[in-house]
Amino acid sequence: MKQFEQSELLKSLPKQFFASLVSKVAKVIKEGHDVINLGQGNPDQPTPPHIVKALQDASENPNYHKYSPFRGQAFLKKAAAAFYEREYGVQLNPEKEVAILFGGKAGLVEIPQCLLNPGDTVLVPDPGYPDYWSGVELARAKMEAMPLKKENDFLPVYEEISEEVKQKAKLMFLNYPNNPTGAVATASFFEKTVEFARQYDTCIVHDFAYGAIGFDGQKPISFLQTPGAKEVGIEIYTLSKTYNMAGWRIGFAVGNESVIEAINLLQDHLFVSVFSGIQQAAAVALLESQNCVDELVERYESRRQVLIHGLREIGWDVEAPPGSFFAWLPVPKSYTSEEFSDLLLEKAHVVVAPGIGFGEYGEGYVRVGLLTDEDRLKEAVDRIAKLNLFKKYVDNSF
Repeated sequence: MKQFEQSELLKSLPKQFFASLVSKVAKVIKEGHDVINLGQGNPDQPTPPHIVKALQDASENPNYHKYSPFRGQAFLKKAAAAFYEREYGVQLNPEKEVAILFGGKAGLVEIPQCLLNPGDTVLVPDPGYPDYWSGVELARAKMEAMPLKKENDFLPVYEEISEEVKQKAKLMFLNYPNNPTGAVATASFFEKTVEFARQYDTCIVHDFAYGAIGFDGQKPISFLQTPGAKEVGIEIYTLSKTYNMAGWRIGFAVGNESVIEAINLLQDHLFVSVFSGIQQAAAVALLESQNCVDELVERYESRRQVLIHGLREIGWDVEAPPGSFFAWLPVPKSYTSEEFSDLLLEKAHVVVAPGIGFGEYGEGYVRVGLLTDEDRLKEAVDRIAKLNLFKKYVDNSF
């Protein structure tokens, strides 16, 4: 059979680092081992029943069997605006400041294509979500890394970016609560971000995928709560994590009117909007009782307690994440992140994600997901303990 050569664009896309991890895990499972997978970012709980019921009912509406409006249903845009006003005190114009997305990932990959020309500069967090890189490459733009370091609470330090890069930066990606580090942003950091954007005419894209997940009684803040934020950027929100709707592929972008219009224009050419039944269920999720969200955050916080306490007991010097459903754990000095990840998989049959997969500054860490029940987390800790990698001590404090 004739093989047609891929385009230069496809050839230029970043290698999918985690495909190799999936392959390694599959091999161990095929050998018959019981693998505890803490390397994933896929919510393990089902979508709340009232949201499922909303989709079931909506699927019977014959009006929803037709094409959806190109730019999404007005009722979902209004629901998104109501959600932001209720949760964050942010007022949005549903028609001009909300764009419906096929999940948050779609928006994040689309944004560079909406705003950038070949050769334009984008500031990306390192470590960061790898799909930022994909969108930048599709736009033929150029990335400049913003290191996220422990000593800076995993926040970028704008003073450390060269003046030349600042002058060129047309777009900046941020993500708090952060994947992979679990760090959260402060109001003062977002204020500095708005100042930066105004000074250098840079569009800010805040990936708020884990916006609902904050611990110790602290609710993560929205970038749009910052005075002037709507003037300089947008925020992308997905229902995947807040409502366990990862497979539903529904999210939205909110904020700067010109950026929202650019997203809508690109999507006009790519596809007709999401099935209206899913949009109806999403509106129900955003507008009705949020008890399911509170319960989910409590579940993750309890899992965090079990994992962090257990790891500290076996002598692993780790810190509890303040947000997201990930923990960012330092690797023993004698290993690279990939070597340590391989060791845990091969000897303990525990999967973690090596930090190098999230960028150069991810080296020295592994990412662990709080996405399995507490008994399995305890078992993972026990398996790691048997490798005798750490000097045992007990520390019950967070």
